[in-house]
Amino acid sequence: MPRIGMESERRKALIDATVATIHERGFSDATISEIAKRAGVSGGLAHHYFGSKAGLLNATMRALLTDLSRETRERMASAKNARERISASIGASFATNQFQPALISAWLAFYLQARVEPETRRLLHIYHRRLVSNLAHDFASLLPRDEARRAAEGTAALIDGLWLQRVFADGPPQPRSAVRMVEDYVERQLGT
Repeated sequence: MPRIGMESERRKALIDATVATIHERGFSDATISEIAKRAGVSGGLAHHYFGSKAGLLNATMRALLTDLSRETRERMASAKNARERISASIGASFATNQFQPALISAWLAFYLQARVEPETRRLLHIYHRRLVSNLAHDFASLLPRDEARRAAEGTAALIDGLWLQRVFADGPPQPRSAVRMVEDYVERQLGT
């Protein structure tokens, strides 16, 4: 009889192994059996849980989006106004538990896979719409509606661009530098 909770533990192990394998080998070179071995489970079990490598990538993306959402909510809880909420969104995107090499590699894989995988594309659209919508809502308290939307889209593009740029950068990620760059952009949009 299987132990209660084993499925969720195995799924998490497979998701963690997916991130690590993508970081080391890239998504195209990673295999389900290699990911499963790293997670300490059989390849058959990985196929049973996720159906395919694309299914495993999408489950990984959902898990990372859930983690990012949790980080954002925690930071938003202490924000007292719209400007602080904008900073909370930016800070969550570059939190040390988010902005790290293995996760950066995984996000690059998501972007690349979204070109050919409808479910991955759908998940990226959800992420992007949510980020822009949250930012636009807060910018709308500080700017006219059209300007607020443009500022939100620019802020989101800068966040995503800095993440993707890190793939090619030398040395460890610099979250403070990234936050400063995005905050400078926000300040220019607000005219402060």
